[in-house]
Amino acid sequence: MKHEGYQAAQKALKMQPDAVIEEIKASGLRGRGGAGFPTHIKWNGIPKNSDKPHYLVINGDEGEPGTAKDRELMNKMPHLLVEGCIIAAWAIRANNCYIYIRGEYAEPGRAVSRAVEQAYEKGLLGANIQGSGFNLDICVHMGAGSYECGEESALMSSLMGERGMPRHKPPSAPLPVISGVWDSPTIVNNVETVATAVPILNMGGAEYAKFGSGRSLGTKLFTISGHVNKPSNYEFVLGTPIREMLETAGGPLDGKPLKFFIPGGSSTPMFPAIDKYLDLPLDYETMMGNGSMLGSGGLMFFNEDVSVPALMTRLMEFYAHESCGKCTPCREGTNWLTKIHHRLMAGGGRSEDIDILLDICNNIGGRSFCALGDAAAMPIQGAMKFFRHEYEALIPQQSLSKRIFAQLEQVRQ
Repeated sequence: MKHEGYQAAQKALKMQPDAVIEEIKASGLRGRGGAGFPTHIKWNGIPKNSDKPHYLVINGDEGEPGTAKDRELMNKMPHLLVEGCIIAAWAIRANNCYIYIRGEYAEPGRAVSRAVEQAYEKGLLGANIQGSGFNLDICVHMGAGSYECGEESALMSSLMGERGMPRHKPPSAPLPVISGVWDSPTIVNNVETVATAVPILNMGGAEYAKFGSGRSLGTKLFTISGHVNKPSNYEFVLGTPIREMLETAGGPLDGKPLKFFIPGGSSTPMFPAIDKYLDLPLDYETMMGNGSMLGSGGLMFFNEDVSVPALMTRLMEFYAHESCGKCTPCREGTNWLTKIHHRLMAGGGRSEDIDILLDICNNIGGRSFCALGDAAAMPIQGAMKFFRHEYEALIPQQSLSKRIFAQLEQVRQ
């Protein structure tokens, strides 16, 4: 509060809830967790006259490999998150908020819990906040350590004490804004998304929208890691060229040439580190237009010492381990992707293995209950697009099937 904290919340509480949503709309804010869905559409979709209570759920289950920006926010600026929760809860007419934090994030969990307690002590939470007549309670809930619970319906199931598995999606089931936690209207937002509501209310939505370009407006936090000299979390205007972001992070580690980079966390397809891709602006539309995604903002750089198949093997082990097992394509597909990569890395690869990997990816993508299946398939598809030759180099010149065919041909002759 000494440094102008909670001024945005006080401003919001003097506005009509719909007016707050209009400011978010004017800002062009999109979900910062990976999907990039317009925030104002989600907030505006909650029923205005429902008899059921409304709930705000904050997704702090940051499990995407290569991403640590929410951890930084919760660790260093937990009150920014709490203030954003007040703004969002007021806008969607919710009196209860749950902050769901990844089980391994013990330190961020303590920081956020302490901030919530301090906010209660100052009368910024609880009954009749700042004399506004608005009541809001926030509960910090620690997960048990599950990548799957980053998916909003699985997160809600976990929050209610059920197994962390995804639910059916529309049209066979209603959206969370209609029936979420405890069958009540629910908004699920990422930590960074809600925290960004604070500067938007402070400066105004139209002013915030002056940053960025096209439909990718404002700034975003990026975790830059890998073979760079200054790996860390950085805030950039959306649309900043990737090369500029690399230079800000100190350039390639030890001056070694870079081989490839992953733009948005481990589940997004990679690009080779050549001018064509390094000069791309990092925003939602440009990444989609070039066959990848901005994702959660986990920008990872790799030099020439890294084997692409070896990296994919490690990622497949992760996704197979984290699959909740509810749906067959993901449960079986991630398991077989891992086994085939192990066979290739052990020198027992077959010529048909490459096509089998791609066929499995095609059978996983778009066919699983949630995006975990897509997250496992897309990295391999991206790797094959640019580095198929590294997979081919792992296969003996003559596979077993080819040798058998040659022997049968000799017998026939």
